[in-house]
Amino acid sequence: MFIINFWEYTGKPSLGWRFIPKLYLPFRYFCAMGLLENATATAEKWLHEKTIDDLTKTEIKKLLDGSDPKKLIDAFYKNLEFGTGGLRGLMGVGSNCINQYTIGAATQGLSNYLKKSFPHQGIKVAIAFDPRNNSQALARITAEVFAANGIHVFLFPELRPTPLLSFAIRYLKCQSGVVITASHNPKEYNGYKAYWTDGAQLVPPHDKNVIEEVNAITGFDQIKFSGNASNIELIGAEVEAAYYAAVKKLIPSQDIIKKQKNIPIVFSGIHGTGNTMVPECLKQLGFENCMVVKEQAQPDGNFPTVESPNPEEKEAMKLALELAKEKNAELVMATDPDADRVGIGIKDSKGAFFLLNGNQAFSLMIWFILKNLKHTENSYIVKTIVTTELVDAIAGRFKVDCYNTLTGFKYIAQLIRDFEGTKTFIAAGEESYGYLIGDFVRDKDAVSACAFFATMAAVAKDEGASLYDWLIQVYCEYGFYKEGLVNLVRQGADGTQQIKDMMHHFRNHPPLTLNNEKIIRILDYQSSKELNVLTGASKKIDLPKSDVLQYYTEHNTKVSVRPSGTEPKIKFYVSVVGKLNNKDEFDSLNHALDAKIKSIENQLTQ
Repeated sequence: MFIINFWEYTGKPSLGWRFIPKLYLPFRYFCAMGLLENATATAEKWLHEKTIDDLTKTEIKKLLDGSDPKKLIDAFYKNLEFGTGGLRGLMGVGSNCINQYTIGAATQGLSNYLKKSFPHQGIKVAIAFDPRNNSQALARITAEVFAANGIHVFLFPELRPTPLLSFAIRYLKCQSGVVITASHNPKEYNGYKAYWTDGAQLVPPHDKNVIEEVNAITGFDQIKFSGNASNIELIGAEVEAAYYAAVKKLIPSQDIIKKQKNIPIVFSGIHGTGNTMVPECLKQLGFENCMVVKEQAQPDGNFPTVESPNPEEKEAMKLALELAKEKNAELVMATDPDADRVGIGIKDSKGAFFLLNGNQAFSLMIWFILKNLKHTENSYIVKTIVTTELVDAIAGRFKVDCYNTLTGFKYIAQLIRDFEGTKTFIAAGEESYGYLIGDFVRDKDAVSACAFFATMAAVAKDEGASLYDWLIQVYCEYGFYKEGLVNLVRQGADGTQQIKDMMHHFRNHPPLTLNNEKIIRILDYQSSKELNVLTGASKKIDLPKSDVLQYYTEHNTKVSVRPSGTEPKIKFYVSVVGKLNNKDEFDSLNHALDAKIKSIENQLTQ
């Protein structure tokens, strides 16, 4: 028997909906959905493609002849699609996996679309890759497909961060770009992020149009795998040098950095691309005491020192925290494999290290940036709808516009493009450890973010304070906002259906209360409607449609529910707020807010 869990409404307002286990035979379940037939047909098609190599065909035969239909379905039941972070999936055989054929098809589709979009131009693209297994080989395949289509390719010869790829697209005046990475996902994953002329990830209609071009490929013989080597040019050091120069222009308080140049900083790239640029960027800014975690300094797609190379997880930053404690550092920073996210560790009032979450780090960053800006007229910052509203409060005090977008930095970049030439962009961020300062990069950028956090630590030190002192100060001034996040992982085709069922129940049977607080507003981004529960009135949400729900209570508690765009998860974001009168009340209020978050999480997941 195979257990499939569904969300079911209890009919009781106090309980809302609950997670109810139900039993089904997997074969019957899959056949009812038509998934097995579709997967088998696609696998058979791959098996008879002349372009497919013998090793891949052997693996396909094993799946077709195997006794577990779930493996076959997970590999072939659909084609990979662009989510909030492009293509991303498990490496392996199949249309739903990352391999040379799905990457080749994506690149051919992108090539076809570029030719239609720029019919009378010489098209140029830039390509980068991270340390994951197969990343360099997949980057080379991507380059060769572009080159075979008559497109000039700028290829990084060694692994480099995603933000440098975004910068290179603009610097080299490319029409597009690709980075081979699965960001912070486990080692079994890889991915393909596609970018447009402004250095931002594809947004509608480009993402959907590329998928249409990919779907129009009826056979792998239509993919031009054999490239023209003369169309591939290796990127030199000048692009990286230009990036460092752009970062330096944005860093405030550089006179203080000179005074505090020996502030002890610990950094880890967690076997990824951050090691190639973050220490050098800090050095060029004048920091002379950056200690790199040696065990995680070398690129390694197996990420041998961590379970998952995700700086959002404490385990991934364990070695960095241990070194920081040994060296009595002021700041700990660790980036994910493609260095677009960064985790931050600081010391509390007792000298013990703890990790800031993405909401805390971004709030501190915005507070620091805004108070150091001389001119804020006609300026703005951007955040996602699931990021802390503490940032909105800070921006309001400084009279700076704060815009909220859907989750995904591509939407933030789209807003920057829309305002280009009319308003001044300051910074952007999201709760999942992604930050951007200045617009010379159009994606989240952990390299420049590390430079800013190091500068913040130096300035705090010069003032006789710490980043922890600043955080408490921000809470006292603007409110103690605290957030929690629950991820429910549901793998495979059956997991995809489970997540859809959960969202269906949330949408049609919303809870009436959260922790005994009455829900007064419901925002459904799929229907683009915001409902005032008290009056029954509704109004339009002026954002693209997305499968996201938000509930607001009478006491400013907020819960957001959404499927992940890059991982097989459904996410629950819980935000609560309290008034902190002074630092002596911090521990008690922190405990109370934690208990409130836990209560809501239990209500949502039991």
